Amino acid sequence: MIKIPPYLKKGNCIGLVCPSGFMAYEKAKTCIEVLQQWGYKVKVGTTVGGKQKNYFAGTDAERLHDLQTMLDDDSVHAVLCARGGYGMSRIIDTINFNKFKTKPKWIIGFSDITVLHAHINTKLKIATLHAPMAAAFNDDEFKNEYVQSLQKALKGIHQKYVCNTHLFNKTGKASGELVGGNLSLIAHLIGSKSSFQTKNKILFIEDVGEYVYNVDRMFIQLKRAGMLQNLAGLIIGGFTEMKDTTAPFGKNVYDVLHEHISEYKYPVCFNFPVSHDKENYALQIGAVYELYVATKNVQLKEIK
Repeated sequence: MIKIPPYLKKGNCIGLVCPSGFMAYEKAKTCIEVLQQWGYKVKVGTTVGGKQKNYFAGTDAERLHDLQTMLDDDSVHAVLCARGGYGMSRIIDTINFNKFKTKPKWIIGFSDITVLHAHINTKLKIATLHAPMAAAFNDDEFKNEYVQSLQKALKGIHQKYVCNTHLFNKTGKASGELVGGNLSLIAHLIGSKSSFQTKNKILFIEDVGEYVYNVDRMFIQLKRAGMLQNLAGLIIGGFTEMKDTTAPFGKNVYDVLHEHISEYKYPVCFNFPVSHDKENYALQIGAVYELYVATKNVQLKEIK
């Protein structure tokens, strides 16, 4: 059974950290202000706008220390990762989860934070939130339904998302624990102790900035690892800013994925609003959802 961390109340504290790539404080400022408007206190970690170490928001040791401090701090009720990028894989095996296991709190983020979500789901059986990060709040975008879905998720409001149908959808109804995130990271974790276990679960995937052939290769890796064979359902989100080689691959990303899932009988939806763009609903990894792929629309509803 998946353990659900306590939902937040007004006055609770959200810790803000950069455990992977660097983010300037100015780019996180709106997020901090809006979280406070929502009624939460915000504790800003040393890695947010701290000393940049090449690509990273500090050395491995500095990023580990900041995240560990937030995990262990009893006054912090949730940890929002300000951005993803790359770097979580470098510290995941040195995080001490002993206190977190006994007193879990919400971990929030996406992209490179998929590594943290997968590890916590697989090893600790604790729910986390795949959801918008700090940059999503900028330019008044905190008012959109996607950032607002994070606010509702933190309060514990069970949500139902509805999106348009797609030509490649495979109709049907499924229920199961929801797992997933960034395709590149899911494939990266295969063979490690952090890899998602997908049997009888609903898997969601998204990605950004990849070559089409890379997506083809990573999806084949999932298939060869047995991660697609026994799913309850599959949600294919946004694949944005895709690139092609000088000699074209010959298909777009959705064509590639459609070809690979043709042998499976479970329901599949394409173009679900989970992505690196603003269309990125908050999804509770580890919660039980019901996926209904119909001819008129697609519905994803959290049921427990």
